[in-house]
Amino acid sequence: MSVLFVDESKSKGYTMVAAVVAPSDMATLRRDVRSLVLPGQRRIHFTKENDQRKRAILSALTSFGVEAHIVQSNATRDAVGREDCLVRLVSLAAVHDHERMVLERDDSVQQADRRILYREVENHGLRGRLTYEHEQAHQEPLLWIADAIAWGYTKGGDWRRRVQPLTRVDAPLLKNAKLGSPTVRKAAELTSRR
Repeated sequence: MSVLFVDESKSKGYTMVAAVVAPSDMATLRRDVRSLVLPGQRRIHFTKENDQRKRAILSALTSFGVEAHIVQSNATRDAVGREDCLVRLVSLAAVHDHERMVLERDDSVQQADRRILYREVENHGLRGRLTYEHEQAHQEPLLWIADAIAWGYTKGGDWRRRVQPLTRVDAPLLKNAKLGSPTVRKAAELTSRR
């Protein structure tokens, strides 16, 4: 059983990254990630870091043994892309027995997220087995992991290569995929597991 810490990127489609953390590792990993914050910083936000810091942070995350799911949607509207990705994450939670999902809090989508997550938890028979909540990014360092991986993955090139050891890439939903019943496929050639 594990917890998913979720952040998104709206660059090049809609991508959600869910860092996978065992409950027994949460305190240590929080401490380790928090140690990467520079004096005067409230949190790590990858778009605000310089390239040297980005490389150092990704190297540290690799040394911490971090792993994450990546799901993508090719929908052209953010709301549809977000829903596609949330549907995929609940499906992955069912397959991998994840017990909790923590999403970065965004008041503009929180109500829709709750509606989608409630429906999908019910559809997958996970009531009582999968909980979800929204947290402020500055209060939950484990969300910073998903932020870093999402940035690197969607940036592509050398950045994607640097996050590759941290990722389990799950196939994107197609535009015409039926919501609520996505097929879970692994892109084996892109998946790296420890």
